[in-house]
Amino acid sequence: MPNASSNLLDNLRDALADVDAGSLRRRRKLAESPCAPVVSLNGRSVLAFASNDYLGLANHPGLIEAAAEGARRWGVGAGASHLVSGHSAVHEALETELARFVGCEASLVFSTGYMANIAVMPALLGRGDEIFADRLNHASLVDGALLSRATMHRYAHSDMQALARLLAASQARRKLIVSDAVFSMDGDIAPLAELLALAEHYDAWLLIDDAHGFGVLGPQGRGSLAEANLRSERIILMGTLGKAAGVSGAFVAGSQVLIDWLVQKSRAYIFTTAMSPMLAHVLLSSLELIENADDRRQHLRGLVTRFREGMAMHAQCLLPSRTAIQPVVIGDNTNTVNIAAALLERDIWVPAIRPPTVPVGSARLRISLSAAHTQAQVDQLVSSLASELDAAPARPG
Repeated sequence: MPNASSNLLDNLRDALADVDAGSLRRRRKLAESPCAPVVSLNGRSVLAFASNDYLGLANHPGLIEAAAEGARRWGVGAGASHLVSGHSAVHEALETELARFVGCEASLVFSTGYMANIAVMPALLGRGDEIFADRLNHASLVDGALLSRATMHRYAHSDMQALARLLAASQARRKLIVSDAVFSMDGDIAPLAELLALAEHYDAWLLIDDAHGFGVLGPQGRGSLAEANLRSERIILMGTLGKAAGVSGAFVAGSQVLIDWLVQKSRAYIFTTAMSPMLAHVLLSSLELIENADDRRQHLRGLVTRFREGMAMHAQCLLPSRTAIQPVVIGDNTNTVNIAAALLERDIWVPAIRPPTVPVGSARLRISLSAAHTQAQVDQLVSSLASELDAAPARPG
């Protein structure tokens, strides 16, 4: 009788071989130092353009001290879920400050952005309802929609005419439009005003994932919606706290009624241990830093301009992004991996992003700029990247 366990493992080995054949194997790199522009990677000092630490706060001395202070005051673990005994005064203070910061009535803190996104849609929608999602939305938004059991319609990226047609044809009792604000692999910004107008016209919720805009865009870093000067009770805002905020976690903000409902019905909130109160303490300090970081945001905008101007001879590889996310589209998986490896040989770390994270044929280098980078470091990136692109095989077509 065949060994069933062996057969199962053989199936996985065959599937992994297919992954390798397509140059799609994901591999972790071992960072041996704190998140910073220059890190120790597998024993080497490299210039890193790989993190989402957009304001350079992940290793900020003030936040390190706040972590020590928070641990002394609150310990390191919450001990239980928020609804059992894990909701402390510092969690409450953080939720109050987050709501104030983004201009909403209330907010709810989650341990990760993924948890926040899979929490909202199943709490609001079910069978017979409909979700209208941008085709390039983050995976967590896709999974949240699937968990809701509502019917999901995906419209072409930022195509408002296609979205309007889908909404006009809908007979669902409850509808929700969902979109990233800043798209994590393209760096462009959703047409937020048009999304809200359609939500109002067709009486739909609007869920905006501002993971990559919070802290970076808008006055005092209040996010993409603040930059667009948009407010509405039908907006549900999700923001992450492990990117520009430099720590970890996430929040959902909106009306008080919405947050009250999520506390009652969001399984990803109810059935998990609360965020460490130590981290909540740190995040209060992070919010203060963000609010007073106009100089960092200005420097970051200058780095974006410097990078794009420096890459003018390879502008055909760039996507139209004014954010810290600057993708360089190579197309072929193997070429993308090879260029990333060649840059690493030059002591520059830029991740290679391939399907299924991005569409087939659009493999790319995802460059993340940070306010902690210097102009000289961006110039070094541009020089090395341009040399490797010049030496790479020509793109087909």
